Order: sequence, then C-alpha cells, then structure tokens
Amino acid sequence: MASLSRTFASAVSNRSFVNVPASAPALKKVLSVSTGSVSSHDDDHHAKPVFGSSIKQRSTGGLVNSSAVNVGPINDFQLRRNHTTAIPDFSKYKKTNTSGEASRSFAYMMVGTTGLISAAGAQATVSDFLANMSASADVLALAKAEVDMASIPEGKNVTIKWRGKPVFIRHRTADEITEANGVNVTELRDPQSDAERVKRPEWLVMLGVCTHLGCVPIGEAGDYGGWYCPCHGSHYDISGRIRKGPAPLNLEIPEYSFAEDKLIIG
Repeated sequence: MASLSRTFASAVSNRSFVNVPASAPALKKVLSVSTGSVSSHDDDHHAKPVFGSSIKQRSTGGLVNSSAVNVGPINDFQLRRNHTTAIPDFSKYKKTNTSGEASRSFAYMMVGTTGLISAAGAQATVSDFLANMSASADVLALAKAEVDMASIPEGKNVTIKWRGKPVFIRHRTADEITEANGVNVTELRDPQSDAERVKRPEWLVMLGVCTHLGCVPIGEAGDYGGWYCPCHGSHYDISGRIRKGPAPLNLEIPEYSFAEDKLIIG
C-alpha cells in the first residue's frame, strides 16, 4: 500500500498517469479517498479536458496542503483552430493598375491645375483692387472738357469750369497777337514768350487762378488790357503774363488740344 501511494504521488507531481496501473485495486482505493470517486473523475476527464482540477492529498504522513494539478496537456492546435481571427480583405481598395509614370502624370496635372487656379485668383484680385482704386464715372466725365470754338467770337472771353477750376478761353484778334509778340521778354518778372504759351496764336487758354493767393482775376481789365485781380492788384497782359502787382508767376497753361472745331481741355 505504501509503494502504491508513492507511485501515485510521483505521477501527480509529474502530471502524468501513463505509468500508473489503473487496474490496481489499491490505487482505486487511494483515488477514491483523494478525489471521492475515480470513475466519475475518469468520466469527466474523457468527456472534456480539465485544466485545473484540485486534488487534495491526505496521507498518513499528515500532508494536508492542496495543489492544482493539470490532469491532461493543453491542445494548443485545437485552441488555435477553434479561435481563428478573421483578417479583412482590402484587395479591392488597392490600385493594381497604377504605375510610376501614371503617378507622375497625375502629380504634374494637379500641380499645373493648382497653379492655373492660383494665377486666375490673383489676377481677379488685382483687377478688383485696381478697379476700386480708379476714378469713378462722374470723375472721369469731368476729366476732360470740350468747347465749341465756333461759339466764341473773335475778341471775346469765355470762362468754363474744369476739375473745379475756372478756365479762361480767349479768341484773340490780330492786333492782340501783334501786341503780345511785341513785348520785351527780358523785362518780364516771369520771362515767357507768347509763342511758348499758345498752340494757335488766335486761341489763348489759361487757368483763371491768380498765382498770388488763388483769386479769380477779371477779364478785359487792368493796365495792360488783359486780366486784373482786384484782391491784391495783380495785372496780366493779353498773353496772361504778370506785368504788375504781387503775383510771382504768369497764369498757368493747362493741357489742351484741338479736334476739328472742338477745343478739348484735359
């Protein structure tokens, strides 16, 4: 009986019952004492694998501690087969027909398209900015002034408004032209010949603003038969040159041109 107990203890410590004679009556008795019923344990063992069966060993030596004993080995292959993880198939999302050349062509197309869109946006932005900074329609309408020369008789003055300033237009006679050319230019405060101030001798075009303090002179007045500023006593001759008074310069000549029978100022 003692030898059978030692054999059983050795089998339990090695976790194997291969060498234990299961048919021995004494071993059945020991197993019945240790586990309660060897037949029920054997049936459970063959029905399903047991991974942690607790066997309490009470022997004559007074051993009362319990230990977890694996009755049978774990079948890893069966566990892996029963618990196989399904791997998703992403093959339909893969580009199988692309190549390096196709990728470069696509990249070039995208870069070119982005560049064209950026250039168009920049052009539109600059155009809108310049359009907002440019003069409005009413200002452009006042940028130039047209005068019908046939409406101004010879020897008469006409005053028009251009860009908020008065403009003197005189249709001079032949005697007035001769008088303007007979002046000694070296004696003038602001030396300037009559030919330098006119494009056509019979037409004199000037800004009607006194060069002293910005007053508006009176036409056909003064000591020289031209224009006179009553505010401070400046006298201008028939060519608009300063001859007497505090004004330092001649009356200013604006930009103008002739178009058939029209005088265009501006």
